[in-house]
Amino acid sequence: MKSEIKTAIIFGVVIVIGVGVLSMVFSSFDQVNTANVPIEGESMTRIDKSGFKTAPDIVGIAHYLNTTPEEITQEIDGKVVLYDIWTYSCINCIRTLPYITAWDDKYADQGLLIVGVHSPEFEFEKNPDNVQMAIDKHGINYPVVMDNEMETWKAFENRYWPRKYIADHEGYIRYDHIGEGAYQETEKIIQQLLQERATSLGIQPVSAETLVDIDEFEHSMFRTPESYFGYKFAQNRNQLGSQEGFQPGKIVSYSEPEKITLHNFYPVGDWKNNQDSMELVSKTGSIKLLYNAKEVNIVTENNAQLEILLDGEPLGQKYAGSDIAQDNTLNVSEPGLYNIISSDDSASHILEIKVDGQGFQIFTFTFG
Repeated sequence: MKSEIKTAIIFGVVIVIGVGVLSMVFSSFDQVNTANVPIEGESMTRIDKSGFKTAPDIVGIAHYLNTTPEEITQEIDGKVVLYDIWTYSCINCIRTLPYITAWDDKYADQGLLIVGVHSPEFEFEKNPDNVQMAIDKHGINYPVVMDNEMETWKAFENRYWPRKYIADHEGYIRYDHIGEGAYQETEKIIQQLLQERATSLGIQPVSAETLVDIDEFEHSMFRTPESYFGYKFAQNRNQLGSQEGFQPGKIVSYSEPEKITLHNFYPVGDWKNNQDSMELVSKTGSIKLLYNAKEVNIVTENNAQLEILLDGEPLGQKYAGSDIAQDNTLNVSEPGLYNIISSDDSASHILEIKVDGQGFQIFTFTFG
């Protein structure tokens, strides 16, 4: 046989063998799994979780609402858990609740557990009766734990209201969101983690569903910042415009302001300066404020009747908040947040609140 023919035959055999080897190699590539893509037929997705933290234990709880210590420990195990750190007089927290309660209704049977971690900003928010009223008002059916000493807050290394952490069924924190918004993004994460759980447990996967459709509150681009009436809370964010200023622990007679500056508030009458609030000592008093926003809320405690004026005139229906009565008054009794101004457009106005009720306390103005 000529050497050229031998060479050609050998070369052909090498090609055939090479093709076969390459075919086997490429075939094996089909079984290589990337971090987030499951191999068909496998029972769970391989995800490298070395970079994720595990959710801390719930600790230092003063009261358990809608649950017990034993129940919540049992429920958390093996569930996708949304930890919602909130407090009931925080307007930013309240605006998120319709979404959270809707997710509870929609996904609780599919393996989602929502835990409301109620970490109070003010002393009255440590009262379980007050928190229970808020739970009833907002239709919260999921467990709420009262983190009165902020121990769970610290365990999460948190600094904000509201904040949402979502842990997968193995307890790894896979999502973290501060404040309002990102509702569609958050719900998609819930769906993804429920899918992972179903695959891991070998149960029927969660079918793709449409997202909760709720109109989101639109904030004013330029608005007055939150104003604190307590001298301790107002440190580094003092918006008390009165010349008398804060006088910790004292009863101060605040006079009518000669001029009013945007974003500043001005109490009139005898008010005691508390760490977290101002308390009306005289029978009547008032508060003036030049603000820019489309929504104004107040956080108060103790009984009083408030009359609301806007630019020196009785508050009309155009600007009346949801808690204002037909006669332009607001009767406050339960400690918490009240909406006094609500309008479609942001604008600057002089707000005056005339207070009739000795012992009335005001903690904050918040704006939208």
